[in-house]
Amino acid sequence: MRRSDWSWSAIAFVIFAAVMGTLVSRYVSRLAERVESNFGYDPNPEGTQEFLRELDQPMFRQAGAEVIAGAKGNDAYLYRFADRCHRQKYGKPFGPWNQGPHGSCVSFGWAMGSYVGQCVDHVTGGLAECPLLVATEPVYGGSRTAGRMPPVTLAGYSDGSYGGAAARWVSGRCKDPTVGGILYRQKYGDVDLSSYSIARSQAWGNAGVPKPLAIEANKHTAKAVALCEDWDSLVAALESGMCVPVCSNVGFASGDRDADGFCRRASTWNHCMVAISVKYAKNNGPGSPNPMKNPRDGVLIMNSWGSYVGGGKHPADQPDGSFWITRQDAEAILAQGDSFVIGSVSGFKYRDLDHAGWLQPAPAPATTDAAKSPAVNHYLAL
Repeated sequence: MRRSDWSWSAIAFVIFAAVMGTLVSRYVSRLAERVESNFGYDPNPEGTQEFLRELDQPMFRQAGAEVIAGAKGNDAYLYRFADRCHRQKYGKPFGPWNQGPHGSCVSFGWAMGSYVGQCVDHVTGGLAECPLLVATEPVYGGSRTAGRMPPVTLAGYSDGSYGGAAARWVSGRCKDPTVGGILYRQKYGDVDLSSYSIARSQAWGNAGVPKPLAIEANKHTAKAVALCEDWDSLVAALESGMCVPVCSNVGFASGDRDADGFCRRASTWNHCMVAISVKYAKNNGPGSPNPMKNPRDGVLIMNSWGSYVGGGKHPADQPDGSFWITRQDAEAILAQGDSFVIGSVSGFKYRDLDHAGWLQPAPAPATTDAAKSPAVNHYLAL
């Protein structure tokens, strides 16, 4: 080959490499943006501490002392309460929600925790009717605006929120005491919250929840919220039927669960999810009265990505889109200081949930075409 041919070949290679480098860089950048849009936890330690200073008993160790003292080490599968209510209200099994390509995870963790907790309230006699699903858009919008101190009028369209702001909004402890709380998946006048809307979530995340709806939300506030700092607080709350939205950067493997339904810790997720169940090795492991494969204590985490993860389930009716985590991983999450217990309709009172009855699995889904269709491609699986 002549020298000039080598020169042109070298030039062509440089151009090709530059083009491919640009394409790869754009692909990686877009992939990162897509991944980040599935999260949405924007930590604000100062904001959370400011909210805690507003509470008479900010720590669950104090506010929930009765709950912690009464805990017996029973397994508590709170998703079974939700499944009973969901079947009664919607005619379908309980399942995961999907935030889609929008960083609204904090609103999903808090809305799901509020919904499951109210299902427990209903089954135990605290609420007369099965609850409707809790709408995420008001929690997202409220936690980004009126739920902050000082309140923000225009928060912008960059995604994200944090636990302390969601706690203030859902508990109705905003600077304006007439706003804050939850709304349900139903129509409110001309506003239809029956289905999840990313566009509405983004709009309200910028400008806040419209005032009439923010006042309406104030009719349904969390009676009590408190920071969950340690394992004993977490499992005691769950045993009494209280869910715990957890916010941190602790990530987990996105592949299949192991044979016992656990996902291992991996990567970094700036994310909010919600703890909805607890199980103990002494009740499930070798030598227990109900021996199974699982020798680990764990809490069940419900994610907000639909039915994204496969693999083992333990028990067999473990919900799609959920995974168990170990005590060590749970403690790593709690150590970041932005995970809250949502109280029941009676606040932080110990409840014996008649766990013997609730250890029975939920009934198998009906074998209709609709029941066979996974909820992966739906932003909200009713």
